[in-house]
Amino acid sequence: MLKKITSQQNKEIKWLLQLQEKSRNRRKENSFIVEGKREVNLALKGGYLPLHLYFVPELIDFQEVLEMAKANEHEAAEITEINKEVYDKIAYRGSTEGLLAVFRNIEHPVENLSFEHPFPLILVAEAPEKPGNIGAILRTADAAAVDAVIIANPKTDLYNPNIIRSSVGSLFTNKIATGTTSEIIQFLQAQKIHIYAAALQASKPYSDINFKEASAIIMGTEATGLSNEWLENSTQNIIIPMHGKIDSMNVSVAAGILIFEAKRQRLVENSLH
Repeated sequence: MLKKITSQQNKEIKWLLQLQEKSRNRRKENSFIVEGKREVNLALKGGYLPLHLYFVPELIDFQEVLEMAKANEHEAAEITEINKEVYDKIAYRGSTEGLLAVFRNIEHPVENLSFEHPFPLILVAEAPEKPGNIGAILRTADAAAVDAVIIANPKTDLYNPNIIRSSVGSLFTNKIATGTTSEIIQFLQAQKIHIYAAALQASKPYSDINFKEASAIIMGTEATGLSNEWLENSTQNIIIPMHGKIDSMNVSVAAGILIFEAKRQRLVENSLH
């Protein structure tokens, strides 16, 4: 018999809301929620294991949900039918095709990071606070197909629903790692990866930098910039020259400019060989 939930007051629905809203619960349960067919399929392709699938039969075909449940080879995910009222209570946004999944967390220690290419291009964000900015950075990284995104000293857990929503699922398409600033610097230096810190002090215009070798572009917050530890270990500080009245820009926009300059240089280099 297929399990069904029709009441918003059901214990399981309250459990889902706690998982959606509280980082503490996501850590305790070692799991998180994903909404929508595209995002769920991206999580499955990214190697995440589905534990529970909740669906509204009027909005998504049961056979489609069944195939997703079978993606967990160790144990098929539990499937529960819910009505539209219950779904609207849980869902973070309205246009997610009547599908919601609970996935097992994956740990992302920086020491586990490995690269397919000899000259990786990495984006590092130190202590980003706003989930929307993290999501936008992940979208930018996916668009540029960087080799990894590393979050230093994270202020929020990666599975915050705002990050998943604003990243449009690219949380699952990027190779991601987290760690302290010290751990990440040690890792980059051990891998002989150049550190290019976006900072005002002792900096060169980003267009003057050779990004063709193994490179990590380091972004700080708009409010406080990068910690001294990055500046002390930087191969070269870099800057985006400003031509208007404002002396800074959104971190995800700045990251996009720097990453795509690195990609442009690499594409030109490849076309010459």
